[in-house]
Amino acid sequence: MAQADVLVVEDDGEINKLLGAYVKISGCKYRSALDGKSALAQWRAQTPDVVILDVMLPDVDGFEICRRVRAEQNGHRVIVIMLTALADDASRQKGMDCGADEYLTKPFDPDRLIAALGKYRKQFEESQ
Repeated sequence: MAQADVLVVEDDGEINKLLGAYVKISGCKYRSALDGKSALAQWRAQTPDVVILDVMLPDVDGFEICRRVRAEQNGHRVIVIMLTALADDASRQKGMDCGADEYLTKPFDPDRLIAALGKYRKQFEESQ
């Protein structure tokens, strides 16, 4: 059975690695991007099944990345889980409006992240 491919887009290297550990615990394959431009380049080179996406990145913000992913999916449904410190209702609504499937806030609850990954991993495996 193929593993779901998860791209973690988080500019803090230590948090990115931590998220990667949870991705692996969830039974998924982990890839990393530390900024928006490299995330988009990786996404275009090999479309992941899931993107865990920070909003506040040093170049392209996560809302714009989410919009681009949605506009360029080309029939491959990518799951977008936003994980951000922006916990206000307006940011949450903006995240959902740009196409996020989940909007989790930092500091994040690892159990919620693992549950979300498990739900989408199961959908991925059933579609294979």
